[in-house]
Amino acid sequence: MIRALLLASTLIAAAGSGAIGQTAAPASQSQVELRPSDVLKSPVLRPHVEVTGELVRIGDVIENAGAAAGIAIYRSPDLGTTGALPTATVLAALRAHQVIGVDTRDITEVTVTRLARTLAAKEIEQQVVQTLQQRHGLGEPEDLTVNFDRDVEAKTLPANYTGKLQVVSEKFDVRSGRFDISYEISGGEGTAPARLRVTGTAIETVVATVLTRPVQRNEVIKVSDIVIERRPKSEVASDAASRDAAIGMQARQTLRSGQVLRSADLAKPDLVTRDQGVTLIYRAAGIYLTARGKALDTGAEGDVVNVLNLQSKRTITGTVIGRGQVAITVISPRVVADAKTE
Repeated sequence: MIRALLLASTLIAAAGSGAIGQTAAPASQSQVELRPSDVLKSPVLRPHVEVTGELVRIGDVIENAGAAAGIAIYRSPDLGTTGALPTATVLAALRAHQVIGVDTRDITEVTVTRLARTLAAKEIEQQVVQTLQQRHGLGEPEDLTVNFDRDVEAKTLPANYTGKLQVVSEKFDVRSGRFDISYEISGGEGTAPARLRVTGTAIETVVATVLTRPVQRNEVIKVSDIVIERRPKSEVASDAASRDAAIGMQARQTLRSGQVLRSADLAKPDLVTRDQGVTLIYRAAGIYLTARGKALDTGAEGDVVNVLNLQSKRTITGTVIGRGQVAITVISPRVVADAKTE
């Protein structure tokens, strides 16, 4: 937004006493021969002015200002903003310093922009994350949840403050995640550095598999029972279960909603339970038989359990191979050849 600059509050008192171009004593044409460089060029008004300092000088608003170029006539606008001055107001300020005959080129107003460097809020936040990573070995940016005590706002600096954000003091509590970091930005020789302080908390997070509802003991985990969330690393055990590893597994004990799943919380689902009717599968070379049985133990896939053959009433052992299925291995007799030789 362009805002008007009030001459009454910004005009700096005239300090010059003499006119810029005073008439010299006439000389005969035979004695002095004027060269093109000796001819005083007319001052020309500029339509737009960019300044870096706090003052607007004559040399900023007109070309060919000559010796008056360094005279200050106005206060600059605020950092990063633009102000407007009517041409008549500018000419009046110039006349106060005996600068006359300005070619306005039909310009109706002069705009003045004060150049600045703006540190965006996002840039400051990224610098904080980078500082914590480099100094404390925290995870990647996506693994950090950073909360600032106050909303980070963009910082506007004079244009000569071109230096990088340099850490001058830094504190970080690993347990609580509290940080307090101060930065400096150099403005070059002869200028005091600008300071910036940020405080807040930074928590390193990891991807975790979290229950969406309470799960009872021996209940099987379904796809709808879990979600993937980022949780503080301190809350997630080293044996955290992945989503794919958790689906289809059975809870070893009652689990609460919102709990991060661990491998120790899960077990293979029971495919055979005690006193359950099961199918006994006999396999041997060229033989495949089935019989009815009753499980005497509970077991998951691959577990060896005792079962009762309901036909022979004998207790045998087998391996759980599916829901309600137990494989019985039949040892085929081997024919031992007579090794005697006549």
